[in-house]
Amino acid sequence: MAEKANAKGISIDGIVNTIKQYIRILKLTRKPSNEEFITISKVAGAGILLIGIIGFIIYLIMVPFLKMFIA
Repeated sequence: MAEKANAKGISIDGIVNTIKQYIRILKLTRKPSNEEFITISKVAGAGILLIGIIGFIIYLIMVPFLKMFIA
């Protein structure tokens, strides 16, 4: 079957194949157990906390540093 393409070069067959791949992956997924959910939540929370602490440390370093040049 010849692929039909529009002016931008996007083919209908390509879009259909992509949607089929998405559906295949969605069929393989499952709901996580409570234990998995809690573990993922802890790891994500620890990552958010770590990024926040790093940002706060950078803030604490930059405020006095910038005051030296502005004053």
